Amino acid sequence: MTESTLHLLKAMLLGIVEGTTEFLPISSTGHLILVGAWIDFQSTESKVFEVVIQLGAILAVVWIFRQRVWQLLAGAVQRDTVELALMRNIAIAFLPAAVIGAIFISSIKALFFHPGVVVVTLVIGGIIMLWVERPNALKKAPTALSLETISWKQALAVGCAQCLAMIPGTSRSGSTIIGGMIAGIERKTATEFSFFLAMPTMFAAAIYDSYRHAAELSQADIMAIAVGFVMAFLSALLVVRGLLAFLTKHTYRVFGWYRIVLGLVVAYFIF
Repeated sequence: MTESTLHLLKAMLLGIVEGTTEFLPISSTGHLILVGAWIDFQSTESKVFEVVIQLGAILAVVWIFRQRVWQLLAGAVQRDTVELALMRNIAIAFLPAAVIGAIFISSIKALFFHPGVVVVTLVIGGIIMLWVERPNALKKAPTALSLETISWKQALAVGCAQCLAMIPGTSRSGSTIIGGMIAGIERKTATEFSFFLAMPTMFAAAIYDSYRHAAELSQADIMAIAVGFVMAFLSALLVVRGLLAFLTKHTYRVFGWYRIVLGLVVAYFIF
């Protein structure tokens, strides 16, 4: 097997890992760092590889929710008050991470993109998830039972929670979903809002990182990104549909336990 073929196979594996984990509250970036270190995936596109293949997973969500996305866009053009309110809430939730990311993302990557950090955040995030999903842990019943009933204050709370996801191992979907539940959004609705918030967030991140590092990419790098992108798209199609079906009968507790066990196992091998 040639070195270039092996490189593409590694990119394919990482694409599957990304698509499988992006919308589960278990941290796709954390898994990419851990698996990337395990298979020794090193290349000049590493600065943009994870972000751009995340775009493949996001496009899978756009496809799954295409009718609702079209309804949102058409309603906004027609100045439908309900759709405009939802678009406003997505924009409010998008802004905190956009501002902080534009200013601090390079420093965050330099300081925190390490397997040791992932171990700590996986375990802490798992504990928080188990705490929130305890019976009667949230004293008040959810006030937002659909996307259309989310308030701007709840959207802002979700946006602030998303900022935590810049630290690998935290999980963008996990922080926004749990943040939404704490803010009074029903679990499945919080999950759907997290999906819609991911669209502008990850599109912006992919475009920003690609523009900053485009000159560093070789033809081999672009091929690896393309392979990872396609695999992330295909695997996310399956996972998102499965997650929505899962949430009709279950909570996120199983993912909390998964995070804790994975963090402890990785910690054993690292330390």
